[in-house]
Amino acid sequence: MTNPLKCDFCPKPATVHLTQIVNNKVHKVDLCEACAQSKGVTDPTEFSSLADLLLKASLNPEQAAAGVRCAACGFTQADFKKHGRFGCPACYEAFKALLEPMLDGMHKGTTHAGKVPKAALSRKTLSDRLTKLEVDLSQAIKAEQYEDAARFRDEINQAKQAGAPKPAE
Repeated sequence: MTNPLKCDFCPKPATVHLTQIVNNKVHKVDLCEACAQSKGVTDPTEFSSLADLLLKASLNPEQAAAGVRCAACGFTQADFKKHGRFGCPACYEAFKALLEPMLDGMHKGTTHAGKVPKAALSRKTLSDRLTKLEVDLSQAIKAEQYEDAARFRDEINQAKQAGAPKPAE
């Protein structure tokens, strides 16, 4: 069974799903009944676009009055509302206060983690750990800290044994 989509603005399950295509790009918003009502989505005269909805929902009055502008391209919140997209990569930093709460609600956080197969991630983690231990070992030998060097050597051997593929039976 799949998890129901949650509202982009609160933790309730989403029952209203909006999709808008602007310049051949799809923008989606999922809302619970209460948020849909409060954002005016159910009244077509008050709702014009997803960008409008996102701006209304995520801006507090101080942010709206501040009139944030991207220093690199001059894009404003009104431009974002009009076009449904940002003007340049620097806009993401300029509008960070606007984006982070919105992205946090839509995704599992605000940092892209990517997708890596578990076996590859395990090998990469082991490789990174071994590299760090080898650097630590080398530094300990240069500093003549032989107890630390012996400990690093033992940790390297343990990590190599733990990461070695199991023999086929």
